[in-house]
Amino acid sequence: MQPPHCGPHAATGLTALFAPRGVAVVGASRSPGKLGAALARSLGGFAASGGHLALVNGRDAGMHATVSAAAQAGPVDLAMICVPAPACADVLADAARAGAGAAVVCGGGFAEAGGPGIGFQDAVAAVVARTGIRLLGPNTSGFLAPHAGLTASFVPGVAQVRPGRVAVVAASGGVNHALAFLLAEAGHGVSLAVGIGNGVDVSAPDVLDHLAADPHTGAVALHVESVADGPRLVAAVRRLTARTPVVALVVGRHDVAAFAASHTGALATSWRTTRAALAQAGAVLVDDERELVDAVGALSVTRARPAADPGVGVVTAQAGPGLLLLDDLRGRRARVPELGAATRSTLGTLLPPLTYQANPVDTGRPGPELGRVLRAVAADPQVDLVAGYALHEPDAVDLVAAAAEGRDPDVPVVLGVGGTGDAVVASRRALLDAELAVAADPRVDAAAGGALLADPRAQARPVPAGPGQRVPTGIGGAHDEDRAKALLGRLGIATPPRRVCAGRAAAHAALADLGGRVAVKILDAAVRHKTEVGGVHLGITDAAGLDAALDRLGTGRHLVEAMAAPGVDLVVGARRDPVFGPVVLLGLGGTTAEALADVAIRPAPVGAGEAAAMVAELAGRALLDGWRGGPALDPAELGTVVARLGDLLAANPGLDEIEINPLRLTADGLVALDAVVVPASAVPPSEEADDAHPDQ
Repeated sequence: MQPPHCGPHAATGLTALFAPRGVAVVGASRSPGKLGAALARSLGGFAASGGHLALVNGRDAGMHATVSAAAQAGPVDLAMICVPAPACADVLADAARAGAGAAVVCGGGFAEAGGPGIGFQDAVAAVVARTGIRLLGPNTSGFLAPHAGLTASFVPGVAQVRPGRVAVVAASGGVNHALAFLLAEAGHGVSLAVGIGNGVDVSAPDVLDHLAADPHTGAVALHVESVADGPRLVAAVRRLTARTPVVALVVGRHDVAAFAASHTGALATSWRTTRAALAQAGAVLVDDERELVDAVGALSVTRARPAADPGVGVVTAQAGPGLLLLDDLRGRRARVPELGAATRSTLGTLLPPLTYQANPVDTGRPGPELGRVLRAVAADPQVDLVAGYALHEPDAVDLVAAAAEGRDPDVPVVLGVGGTGDAVVASRRALLDAELAVAADPRVDAAAGGALLADPRAQARPVPAGPGQRVPTGIGGAHDEDRAKALLGRLGIATPPRRVCAGRAAAHAALADLGGRVAVKILDAAVRHKTEVGGVHLGITDAAGLDAALDRLGTGRHLVEAMAAPGVDLVVGARRDPVFGPVVLLGLGGTTAEALADVAIRPAPVGAGEAAAMVAELAGRALLDGWRGGPALDPAELGTVVARLGDLLAANPGLDEIEINPLRLTADGLVALDAVVVPASAVPPSEEADDAHPDQ
């Protein structure tokens, strides 16, 4: 008898994948070490809970010969395919004919292996395109859906991961399982854990969109290795974070991109650009898998209200661990405001006079008043999050009761509980069950607190709109430095006075006209890196120096330009990223940015206010605040420059890059000393990016 809803293309959404009525294991085996045998064992719980489990192996008379045959005995919405790569396309086609809405190809040997594997993957993709069946993989170890009682994975022990509120969406099946185990060790359960694998069909954005409607998911851990469709991923993260926080770990920190035509191309690596795009979409960024677990675990139980600059109140029952917590939080750019007079007055009635009560609040040791202390700190108008730490001392205070007493419905609490043994584990578990974020040590406490602060900042970020102002359109073609600077002038960006000179007499006239010290440069759109070819001479003050420079530069057109006042050099650029589209970049100018990778990136177009905030991300930002009597930056002026470059690139598909390097901060404001414009049809030259001119 044909089971209901098993016609062609039935249940082709991700429900068939993650909540199937029946599962067929294709390539099932009686040999315990085989992949198909491991999957059949893992799915035993699904069968025990009432799901239909069919074993398929055409060479075993005790099993079904095909998925189509298995579907006669019960519904098969999902096919777990464990056969060699050359056979997978035919098996997938059979599953689609049998009415399966989804399949998982677990084995490898596809595009990741190269050679014939690419053809095997193309054949599988063709079946997906022809039939509409949803496919996870190939080259994945599967997924977990504990709330559905479904362990679609061959990894031993993964069935022990309990149901919970954290979803994992990982590029790698191995990382997916590693994170699931780390979450279990930290006391968290899983709502869904998926390894994307090669991503022939089902991709991270698909799973994120599925999770947006999942009532079991409180937060999502996203692991990213590479991105095929940047705008689609960003859109999925933005939709999801409106309801559910996302914590992202992007692999590739040490990726060294080939130099492009400018410093911008070299600095905006895929890792930095991906992180910037995900942050703009509302994700919280972390640097490693441990921090990912700490952050997503906290956000799965609590979330602060949106705030551009949330403040944290620190409460500690032991001074030393409290200082570790405070130091780590400040390293995460946390604002730790001094508590108001009313709060300090309340604390004065609760704590001994010798304790520190301004923020952090040191109670001396945990006592019965701890809950009221937490409540008083949470009530301070400057506090959006309370981060606490106490050693487990049950004779002194019941930490679970204190946390419940101190709870403010509008101010999350993350509580570090130090100690060891079953009683401590039980206390942490009780806090989690009460929907309070919990940590095992000050570092974890700070990581969780940092995430609970980063999330409201992300929620408060403005949604990117279109270009903020009217900019020139129809821009393209080759640009020498003079034409590039003329374009900057149309954007309202200042440049030094200059003259284009076609001969020696014109150059001498320009020197007399400009006066003072000048720079003399070769003017040729084909030469982007003028310093590399000896095309720049600085500090020229007289006719003899000018003649010597012109002799070295040779014939042709030259640019004679007034030297700028001293100051601090920046690099500002806009680039058309091949995955995410237009992005803007800000960093310290010249080789400093490359050596330290001290840059900030945003997708473009970007508002001037958001662009101005990029300065706060630079490690060298102190140099822009009047360092040792130097000029002080007006962030709004810089934000306008960055935003206008982004608007220009976004509005002109004929351009690939625009860069100002250096953009000098002087006592009179920002001045663009050099500019590069790269048309879309240009092939970047092989030489490395030009150094900044430190004396100009």
